[in-house]
Amino acid sequence: MSKFIKAGYVDTFRYFDKRPGNYTWWSYRPHVREKNIGWRIDYFFVTNEMQSTLKSSSIQSHIMGSDHCPIELILF
Repeated sequence: MSKFIKAGYVDTFRYFDKRPGNYTWWSYRPHVREKNIGWRIDYFFVTNEMQSTLKSSSIQSHIMGSDHCPIELILF
């Protein structure tokens, strides 16, 4: 991911939220999702020029049904 950022791309989620502990994937091992032991492996990147079009970017960790959760990007 650092190569994308060095190349001038913007991690849209981090643009809005710099707090740690935000994951998009959890192992199937028992209780890891409940304990929030995961990885962030789903991303939306935009170019620096598109930064001004960002309205929001979020991780929908409350939505269950998979080992991943949806991510959302809203541009305007």
